[in-house]
Amino acid sequence: MGRFLLRGALAMATIATLAAVPAHAELVNASNPATIKAIVESQGWPATLVSKPGDDPYIESNRNGLKFLVLFMNCTEGRNCKTLQYYMGFSDAKQVPLEKFNQWNKEKRFARAYRDDEGDPVLEMDVDVDFNGIPRENIGETFNTWSSLMDTFREFIFED
Repeated sequence: MGRFLLRGALAMATIATLAAVPAHAELVNASNPATIKAIVESQGWPATLVSKPGDDPYIESNRNGLKFLVLFMNCTEGRNCKTLQYYMGFSDAKQVPLEKFNQWNKEKRFARAYRDDEGDPVLEMDVDVDFNGIPRENIGETFNTWSSLMDTFREFIFED
């Protein structure tokens, strides 16, 4: 009876140990734009993949009326991209003073703000997914961070 209990306890310990070992996460990089598009859509956001010969691909999307792009960067001939950049801007807020951008960049992390060549306020966030990539869940989390930053930036730009 004692050996039966000991074997049962060892079997349960083995099962518990195996259950605690994490499964290998799916690594995602920027070399397959369709995968990034699927992740954007999994957030509940529409996504249109734009790919033109000779140009780097990008995704057009929006969340709560805020249009943004997912740009594929550091590409070789429009393919085998290494990084992503999330990008949005407001063409109806050209009056924002540079001091306001400096305040944003001083107080916020993960995304930078500036005035583009047309004078529009812009927000950008870079995501390095080079080499083997990062876990799919982490890409989804970067979109959660991005959505929060977009909301905060809109409030920041249009506050009185």
